[in-house]
Amino acid sequence: METSNPVSITVETTIHKAVAEVWNYWTEPQHITQWAFASDDWHAPKAENDLRVGGEFVTRMEAKDGSFGFEFGGVYDEVRINEFISYTMGDGRKVAITFVSQGNDTKVIETFDAESTNPVDMQQAGWQAILDNFKKYSEASK
Repeated sequence: METSNPVSITVETTIHKAVAEVWNYWTEPQHITQWAFASDDWHAPKAENDLRVGGEFVTRMEAKDGSFGFEFGGVYDEVRINEFISYTMGDGRKVAITFVSQGNDTKVIETFDAESTNPVDMQQAGWQAILDNFKKYSEASK
């Protein structure tokens, strides 16, 4: 059931890297495939990203055992390099990601419209797990 006032969920983390590096890890397909999954029994074998207003992105997420997989994608509504990205997912839900430079650290704040199938706390935990995986990957990269 779609509602006119969806619940917004926010997840965030601070990454010990400069904002330009964090931006590249977030937006470049060769990096996206290294972090865009919530647990070690999943992976992202493919990512495409046309990072511009009206551009589309898609990331294939799959269980490593092949039991389940799906494509996560959308269309960009706003892109401000090293600062902000917003997009609309295929089901119409909105997502906004803010990159806040804090010297040699970057705070990443991601807010998204919840879907109506799964509990809000489950959605928040899943998106936070992906963001935590992004932090781990970004901080380990040279």
